[in-house]
Amino acid sequence: MEAVVKNINERYAAKAFSAQSGIFDEIYAANTIVNYKRDRVRAHVLHYLKPNATILELNSGTGEDAAFFASLGHRVHATDIAKGMQKKLREKAAKHGLNNLISTELRSFTELAQLKNKGPFDCVFSNFAGLNCTGELNRVLLSLPPLLNDGGIATLVILPRFCLWESLLLFKGMFKTATRRWFSKNGVKAHIEGTYFTCWYYNPSDVINTLKDSFDVLSVEGLCTVVPPSYIEHFAEKYPAAYRRLKKIEERVRFSWPWRFIGDYYIISLRKK
Repeated sequence: MEAVVKNINERYAAKAFSAQSGIFDEIYAANTIVNYKRDRVRAHVLHYLKPNATILELNSGTGEDAAFFASLGHRVHATDIAKGMQKKLREKAAKHGLNNLISTELRSFTELAQLKNKGPFDCVFSNFAGLNCTGELNRVLLSLPPLLNDGGIATLVILPRFCLWESLLLFKGMFKTATRRWFSKNGVKAHIEGTYFTCWYYNPSDVINTLKDSFDVLSVEGLCTVVPPSYIEHFAEKYPAAYRRLKKIEERVRFSWPWRFIGDYYIISLRKK
């Protein structure tokens, strides 16, 4: 019965993101903080990525990151559970002449053992909290070692159980939003385009403890710890000077305690032993 419930949640998530696929890029393309987050994540990945690497991307969405890495000469196998997202990704790859460097596969990250392309890869990459859409993170993480070359890198971008900016919303009377991560052991309902599904939150320790026998931790950095989350709309445009100052502060503290643990996201990279 538990497996059936989890499969239903994945189907709902797939339906939600497929429904949003047609407008996904339009919604986020002009968001200054979304672009800031993308730049931060890509810089982090490139710090560890060797030239002409092979990348397995999980929850690849419309292919913004796949296209970016492919444009640099990396070969990307982009997976997602949402048919609409995969369609947009293939259109994007064709538009930019990247079909020879981007392959796609409709596949849940809870079913990586059934991948048609098993690599092995130089890097496994998951951006922007796709992994928060499963209550089986351990299952996903434990399926990674066979998919990576020795010394391969896993870089994951995940929502933790506490976000400083989100908690400060208590002072605006937004109790439900401010505390949603605090009581998330059994998951929290989210919705996109009218479809509801469940999300979970995971701390870096959840990832590290699961993978400690097969991976060494390279780095953990907070993302949007000092810079506000992108859902605080138009902050960068309304307060450009403050936004620039906050970016400079975050640049200094992003690897430090407690800042690396209390952002809207954290970026964690691990190397296979």
